[in-house]
Amino acid sequence: MIEEQKINTDPLDAQTQVFKNLTHPARIAILNILRDGEHCVCHMEAYLGFRQSYISQQLAVLREAGLIQDRRDGWNIFYRVINPNIYAVLDAVQKFTGQPVDPSFEHVVSCNCPHCIAKQNSG
Repeated sequence: MIEEQKINTDPLDAQTQVFKNLTHPARIAILNILRDGEHCVCHMEAYLGFRQSYISQQLAVLREAGLIQDRRDGWNIFYRVINPNIYAVLDAVQKFTGQPVDPSFEHVVSCNCPHCIAKQNSG
């Protein structure tokens, strides 16, 4: 009897998990918003037009996946990407599909977070 060889699928499982966490359009949109640094949920609400609770659900998935990290500043929580290598994956998918990121993500959004207030006062 010939013994079957099995490959070690652990690395493949880890890679598959990354793709599973990217299977939601809102999560990809959030990661694209975070390309230029940390942002609070109020920014994401303004960019995406989704309710805070919905965005928070998607942020929780990204945080549990180890893709983003949060930081509290008073009442505000700011989110940032932990490993910018995720953008190589997103960029490759954009090239593959021929669908670039919506340029509306690049507009400036104002809110009442400490970052926006500081920018408004300095500008």
